[in-house]
Amino acid sequence: MNILVTGANGQLGRSLRRALLSADAVVHSAPLSLVQLDDARYFFSDIAIAEEAAAYVLDITDRNKVEEFVAEHDIRLIINCAAYTNVDAAESHPDICHLLNATSVCHLAEAMKKKDGFLVHVSTDYVFGGRFHNRPIAEDAPAAPLGVYGESKLKGEQCVVDSGCRHVILRTAWLYSEFGHNFVKTMLRLAADREVLKVVADQCGTPTYASDLAEAILGIVSSGELDRKQGIYHFSNEGVCSWYDFAHAILHGSFSCKVLPCSSDEYPSSVTRPAYSVLDKTKFKTTFGRTIPHWTESLSRCLAALTPVQ
Repeated sequence: MNILVTGANGQLGRSLRRALLSADAVVHSAPLSLVQLDDARYFFSDIAIAEEAAAYVLDITDRNKVEEFVAEHDIRLIINCAAYTNVDAAESHPDICHLLNATSVCHLAEAMKKKDGFLVHVSTDYVFGGRFHNRPIAEDAPAAPLGVYGESKLKGEQCVVDSGCRHVILRTAWLYSEFGHNFVKTMLRLAADREVLKVVADQCGTPTYASDLAEAILGIVSSGELDRKQGIYHFSNEGVCSWYDFAHAILHGSFSCKVLPCSSDEYPSSVTRPAYSVLDKTKFKTTFGRTIPHWTESLSRCLAALTPVQ
């Protein structure tokens, strides 16, 4: 089966590629743009070529180019890792945010519908930000997005469902990795130059290591009986913490920088972020028979891997 991975230059796309190579996949073209594991051939693509990343250039905002790529390479499954994820900038650039997070998703979903293929689409906890929650949020909880980013991601989900294509929508939260820009790398960089860092303690959720999410997606793809397992699922690491707790764990014992808690009011933003966005992962664990590591365990693995990467 031929599989297209979009957004291959991002955190999740690069983590997927690494997971495949760790599983002794075979690289058919450089730089790591076509990777084969067993009977599955993964075509990694992005809007541009990046160092050690995708060689297949594909602009998913162009419906015709998506359909041409799918036809040329006989793509039967798409893993959509592409997204506009700058929550604050989205307020100033709503058009490009909706283009990437909604319109482009429609193109991918429609292409899979025409091909009778399957789409694995990654969404976000931000679809729930506008309602009060105090317990892990299930997949069927009413959506109430806050801001342009959350609205665009919810619209992307609706595009997938409305297209009628076979699909899995996987909502995640607080994604970090050794790659790109993320909270873990930001904290490490700031702590190297500062004596004190103040981090909000009144927003709670669960960090998600992109490597664990990549493994989860590959598990979905290889699980079999995908038609029976269609639907929306939640995936993040286990446990719950505030951004302050997360920062404290990142820097604990490694830096002299002191981490202090603060309230969200001390950092005014154009976007109100979810106060509580812990995702209930029961459905995912039951359906796919997988255990999920605690966020502290996964953070330790990421920090260990970051040492040679930085």
